[in-house]
Amino acid sequence: MDITRLYVGKRLSEVAIHNGTVYLAGQIADDTAADIAGQTREVLAHVDRLLAEAGSDKSCILTCQIFIADMAHFPGMNEVWDDWVAPGHTPPRATVEAKLANPACLVEICVTAALR
Repeated sequence: MDITRLYVGKRLSEVAIHNGTVYLAGQIADDTAADIAGQTREVLAHVDRLLAEAGSDKSCILTCQIFIADMAHFPGMNEVWDDWVAPGHTPPRATVEAKLANPACLVEICVTAALR
């Protein structure tokens, strides 16, 4: 069984690649002072970067889970998402309100993608 892990830490790896599939850990913003649009843009940039490093991209996303701290942020998050997502390649997605580990984080996004 061949598993490649990127950015391996004590608690988690940011990426695992196995059998043609890329699994990302939940991505959060570094700039927690930003509003929902700013945090969402930053998180999606992390997703883009990690997928590229793994040999994939947003057009290959198989599924996406989005956790937002307050459903009042849903429209603002969706506005950024809609500008980012690859037209014609919108993945199955779930969005839920959740108490995030860092209260300053407004959104966390987790994706699974196919390799290109």
